[in-house]
Amino acid sequence: MAHRADPETKSSFKTTEFFVFLAAVAAVVVTALMVSGDANTADPFNAEQALRYITFLAIGYMISRGLAKAASHRRDGADH
Repeated sequence: MAHRADPETKSSFKTTEFFVFLAAVAAVVVTALMVSGDANTADPFNAEQALRYITFLAIGYMISRGLAKAASHRRDGADH
C-alpha cells in the first residue's frame, strides 16, 4: 500500500495563528499611530515600544508554530 506524502502540518499562512498574528500586528501599528502625547508629555506609545510588541508577537507566533510541528507525527512511515 503506497502512502501519500502529506505535509506534517498546515502551511503557516493557512493557520488561525497566522491571521491572529497579522491582526495583532495591525492593532499595534494602528495604536502606535493613533496614540500620541501632547505638547507637555512624551508619546506614551512610541515606535520603539510598538516594535518591541511586534517582536514579542513574532516570537510567540514562532513558538506556536514550533509546538504545532513538534506535536505532529510524520505520516509517510519513515522512522527517522
